[in-house]
Amino acid sequence: MKIAIVHEWFVTPGGAEKVVKAMLELFPEADVFSVVDFFNDTQRNEYLNGKKTKNSFIQKLPLAKKHYRNYLPLMPLAIEQIDVSEYDVVISSSHAVAKGVITSPNQLHICYCYSPIRYAWDLKFQYLDESNLKHGVKSLIARYLLHKIKTWDFISSQNVDHYIAISHFIQSRIQKFYRRESTVIYPNVDIERFTVTEKKEEFYFTASRLVPYKKIALIAKAFKEMPDKKLIIIGDGPEKKKVEEIASSSTNIEYLGYQSNEVLKEHMEKAKAFLFAAEEDFGIVALEAQACGTPVIAYGKGGALDTVRHGETGYYFQEQTVDSIKEAVVSFEGSKDNLLSAKEIRFHAERFSEDIFKNSLKEFIQEKYQIHQSSN
Repeated sequence: MKIAIVHEWFVTPGGAEKVVKAMLELFPEADVFSVVDFFNDTQRNEYLNGKKTKNSFIQKLPLAKKHYRNYLPLMPLAIEQIDVSEYDVVISSSHAVAKGVITSPNQLHICYCYSPIRYAWDLKFQYLDESNLKHGVKSLIARYLLHKIKTWDFISSQNVDHYIAISHFIQSRIQKFYRRESTVIYPNVDIERFTVTEKKEEFYFTASRLVPYKKIALIAKAFKEMPDKKLIIIGDGPEKKKVEEIASSSTNIEYLGYQSNEVLKEHMEKAKAFLFAAEEDFGIVALEAQACGTPVIAYGKGGALDTVRHGETGYYFQEQTVDSIKEAVVSFEGSKDNLLSAKEIRFHAERFSEDIFKNSLKEFIQEKYQIHQSSN
């Protein structure tokens, strides 16, 4: 098989880039394409096996390095100009436009989908609100562009041969918006980076980029009303000031700001439980906590339904409210002895390992390729 991997953009390394890294470890001869690529040499060596990517015309547009997202209206056009006609298999790694790359009936196109374009579908109004685009001329322009992108997104979704979803939550979004079936293959989590600590200390822990949907301030407010329970927070971002204010007015909340991965790992290993309040598409951090043998108290929607087993590796709360979080913490403390042991929680997390991801992905691609070949 001659394979092309198409990814949206290589700007800041994250979970999706770790998926591409694993794909290249499976298929080292594959060529890589993207809308833009601004990785430095260190990032390129770590995530792309030193490969140079082939990019769209947006790569050369003014200020693209800092403001590439501003070119979103041009991205459907850009991705359709990328020529992958010489490849047998095209794997798109997509949360926005990568799946829109054009392929022929003789080619097999498999999309590893992190989500349909969130801001064009059900999260449109949240996006407009957070971008201060609810009213006025700019709002009308933004709404028109999102409408055009949504239309293109649905049309282009029909040209994919097979979808892989990162969770059952995303599987339901693919069915809802694209009317397409998909297979769930969980993304790779670096479980081996973490070690199990069976003797936990008397503090709760949460860590995240401090953006509104992560609900870190909400967790802090809940613990402010539980002064006998200690909470430690690590993270930085737009809501830093809000979190700092809550922590400084509380005797039981310690906010440490941005910290290294080692400091974060140390707290995750020692915590009594990890708090996870976002509705995530998957939520790798909840699995990293469980890889430490640390139970997770999570919002019971989204990817957490795949990664946290209620009553065994953690507890769910059903609403993103102070009272719901408080009730979950009380339930956890009253029943934590009924949870699995730290080693058993770790064993659960190992179901999401790098090796399992690679084996599942390789088997899926080989099976679909054989069927595709026999039908052409």
